[in-house]
This record gives sequence, C-alpha cells and structure tokens, in this order.
Amino acid sequence: MKLAWIDARVSEALRGAVIEEGLHAGVSGVLSDDPDVLRALPPTVSRIGVTTDGVEGPIAEIADVVLLDRRNVGDIGELASANGAATEVGMLVSVDDERSLERACRCAGSMAWTVIDFKDPTKIPLEIVIARAEQADGHVVTLVQDLEEAAIVTGVLEKGSDGVLLAPRAVGEATALVELCRARTEPVELQELEVVSIAHVGMGDRACVDTCSHLRKDEGILVGSYSNAMVLACSETHPLPYMPTRPFRVNAGALHSYTMAPRGRTRYLSELRSGAELLAVQATGQTRRIVVGRVKIETRPLLEISARGGAGTEVDLIVQDDWHVRVLGPGGRVYNVTDLQPGDRLLGALLDEQRHVGYALSEFCLEQ
Repeated sequence: MKLAWIDARVSEALRGAVIEEGLHAGVSGVLSDDPDVLRALPPTVSRIGVTTDGVEGPIAEIADVVLLDRRNVGDIGELASANGAATEVGMLVSVDDERSLERACRCAGSMAWTVIDFKDPTKIPLEIVIARAEQADGHVVTLVQDLEEAAIVTGVLEKGSDGVLLAPRAVGEATALVELCRARTEPVELQELEVVSIAHVGMGDRACVDTCSHLRKDEGILVGSYSNAMVLACSETHPLPYMPTRPFRVNAGALHSYTMAPRGRTRYLSELRSGAELLAVQATGQTRRIVVGRVKIETRPLLEISARGGAGTEVDLIVQDDWHVRVLGPGGRVYNVTDLQPGDRLLGALLDEQRHVGYALSEFCLEQ
C-alpha cells in the first residue's frame, strides 16, 4: 500500500471532519504545523510535523516525522545536521527548475523523508527523483493537488512515489485517497483444469482485446462462458509464421464471455471499451491492472473448449477456431486451441460466488 498522508492545514471549519474521516478511513499520516493538532492524534497514525524552523522545538517533541519546509529556500544547508537528529527528519522541497530538481534528488538520496512539491504538471522530474533514489533507504512522498494527480504519481515508472500528500477540499476525499493508495491487485489462485472435449460450433462473434500494456509470455486474461469458472487465455507474445507478434493483444473469446477486472468484478467482453480496466494474470497467479486500448469484435469460426475443475465444476470457453489462438497450462505451457485433446491440463480460476452486473452476490444462479 502507498502512504496516504492528509494535510490538516485546511480551514478550521473543515479540519475536524477531515481528520476524523481520515482516521476512520485509515490514512497513514496527518500533517500539521500546529503542535496541538498533532498532540490530539492517536498513536495509530503517523504525526507529521512541518516547520520552517530547525529540528528542535514543540513540533519535534510531538511529531513522529519532522519536515523542514524549504520550499522557499535557495539551498538546503541543514542536510547533514538534520540527519543527526533523534526524530525522523525530512525535507519539504519545491521543484521548478533544474537546480531545485538536483536539490530534491540530494534529499531523496540521503534523507529519511522527502516530500516534493512539483510546480509543473509534467511527471518527468518525479521520474528522475525516483530513479536517482532507487537504492536509497528513504521515502519519497509527492504533494498532489487532487485525487486524479494522486492516481498518476503512484504509478510513475511503475514503482511510483512511496506516498502522496493531499489537502482535502471536502469530506470524502480522505477516504477516496486511502482507497486509491490501497488499489493494488491481489494474486489469483489458479487451478488445473482438465479438458473434457473440443467441438466446432460454427460461426459467431469473437473479441480481440488490445491492451495498453506489453504482456508477458506467461500472461493473459481469464475468460469463460460462466462467471464462476474461467480459463487463462494467452496473449499473442509467442511467434507466428505469418504475422509479427502482438504482445499487447489477447484473442480472448466469444463476445458473450466473462473476464476479470480489478476488485473482483467480472465484465462481458462485449461491453469492454477503450479505457476500461482489466486484470492481467500470470501463470503464477500474480496479477496487475491493465487498461484496454480497444476491442475488435469480428465474425469468425468458433471452437468450444469444455473442461472440468475441482469437485467436478464445469468450465466452458468459446474461442476463435484457429491455431494461433492460445491458452495457458501449468508452468506457463502454451497450447494452441486447435491442438487441445481431452485430458490436457489448463490453468483457470474457480470463483466461489455468482455474479450480478459483475459483482459477487450470494444467491442461487444456474449457468449452463
């Protein structure tokens, strides 16, 4: 989880509600320049004190982390002395040119905490700081203006900033910030499925899902005719004799099929649009969030793969009837769907609950 810090230096009318909401939602830290505000915080949250003075004084006596606000200082002379303080010390710095970027990199490489206020909308300076601080032990937290920017900076260079600092403008933003910082995908428990039969079922519409990511050789998306049982469909990362590889694409299945999105939701292939979120799954079960670039739905001959999971669970997948369409087996083994035989072992996921409009729901539902 990324660090979700809220800045309590908001209006007095909003401050109490924002802090109470943040504590209930589970923010990582609360920042203030008021010792009384920090003193009232419970020990379950980090107290982030910010000061324009040195590391001594009332703030340092209460805070878990003391930030020296040096956004308006041309040079950072306190680096060496601050690192010798008993309390964890960091810097709050601004970046608006090459010189200030170098100062931020120095801080990130040597301070326990570096909070950076980037003045320009480009994320290139943050990329440079993250890269320069790759081997450092400290943490980089980015000051953001809104939740949209928070979502961006947590993913810069994939690693992203270690955390974000937001001054909420309304009740609800602290909760949304915590949810955003928790938005990491959980592994999927993959199981071996035994192929029962393969059948040609005639013409129909299938969907190719073109993503905005370079998919790995043992990675694809889960697809199935039933919402509680899916097969791991392989990306087009493996060589073909008649066309170049397309590592962004999964020739997924017939348009009625389900696939998995983050947070346990299912989606129909037919409803996917540019910008939609999906869950990419590796043969190891590791997952990540990916974005759909486009979906191509075209009429093709179709092939039905019937399989059986644990406890006899029926699994069904209808795909394009062509040998370049592939599914994954244990250990990342790649199968051309037209070469499948009864008894072959595939990888898939068996879900405990049925779905209604994509969400898990405990109710009777028979899919056949």
